[in-house]
Amino acid sequence: MSEQVSGAAEVSRWAPASDQLPGSLAELRGPAQGTVVLPLHLAWSGLRAFDLGDEKLLLGMYRIVLLNGKYQDFIRYLDAAQLVAYWPTLRKMLGRGVRTAWEARFAQLRPAAAA
Repeated sequence: MSEQVSGAAEVSRWAPASDQLPGSLAELRGPAQGTVVLPLHLAWSGLRAFDLGDEKLLLGMYRIVLLNGKYQDFIRYLDAAQLVAYWPTLRKMLGRGVRTAWEARFAQLRPAAAA
């Protein structure tokens, strides 16, 4: 049984470690168009090639990277402008731990009511 320290926010085991998140969204310089083939450590089952011109495929790739990636994956495969533009949809596709970690780090990703 785990104890929660009074006043401390409980961190989800599914959330990325804070040292794995980029320091700023400007670090996210991944491709904004074309086809991306994810490595096996990210996409070990199913589709690995994603045409970023297809919104469903783009969202699928971003979901995979956000859920399974580490710092180097985030900066290599995610584009800051795309992440911000699609975040309202993406946030519904992510677990609470991942969503909360990214929104806590980047005010641009917080819902308007919470910003």
